[in-house]
Amino acid sequence: MPDLFPETRSAGGVFGFVRRHPTMVIGGLLLLLMILVAVFAPWLAARDPASVAPALRKMEPSARFWFGTDILGRDLYSRVLFGARVSLVVGFAVALLSCLIGLAIGLVSGYVRWADNIVMRVMDGMMSIPPILLAIALMALTRASIGNVILAITVTEIPRVARVVRGIVISLREQPFVEAAIASGTRAPTIMVRHILPNVMGPLIVQATFICASAILIEAALSFLGAGTPSNIPSWGNIMAEGRSIWQVKPYIVFFPALFLSVTVLAMNMLGDGVRDLLDPRMNEHV
Repeated sequence: MPDLFPETRSAGGVFGFVRRHPTMVIGGLLLLLMILVAVFAPWLAARDPASVAPALRKMEPSARFWFGTDILGRDLYSRVLFGARVSLVVGFAVALLSCLIGLAIGLVSGYVRWADNIVMRVMDGMMSIPPILLAIALMALTRASIGNVILAITVTEIPRVARVVRGIVISLREQPFVEAAIASGTRAPTIMVRHILPNVMGPLIVQATFICASAILIEAALSFLGAGTPSNIPSWGNIMAEGRSIWQVKPYIVFFPALFLSVTVLAMNMLGDGVRDLLDPRMNEHV
């Protein structure tokens, strides 16, 4: 008898992974490219990004100046490359700090019932304020620096992580394996670390990618408004801010940093979508 249901073989190796998760691969490659640009910016840059040359002001993109020059004669190509360092450092630092603090708050709030109302009301109050406004208010209390920008954006992102973790913990604390651990006399900290934490890490990693993208956008917005990175440090936000007054006649001053910002945020979002599909069994067609 012929085999009515022939065995299906899933494509393996690198090409099989690329075919199954193209979004994750494309996003990862774009992000890796941006990281390489940031790391090797001192060697890739054509000139000192802070070097002022009044005689070369507002020159169009050419073979000599690939992205043109700004209103002070500084090389835009070099400034955009160095701006990648600021954006990626802020994005990764905010994602790491907000996920660590939000994870701790979410675990305690979701598992310890009496603390849930108190902690979540504080988180709700923080989430009621738009992140950019809260970040501006926090920056107004301090001086402009990359460290203070990271701290301000981290504070705005912590409630978002805590909410996600709390929801997962609430659904897990009623599971049989948690009830069995409680019945066997396991202490609450051990249950949270050994039984609940591993099940939270997947969604938390996905959330971290979106927080990184959000932090990069908020940092650019703060710098654009003059409340973020100091003007002497190249940042995509303050580069666009310096060219906004003449963008109608010299649009390239805004276009190139905006392009790099858009590609980086797109790469982070694509990577997050791909990681979500990879970690979620319901999104995986291969059993």
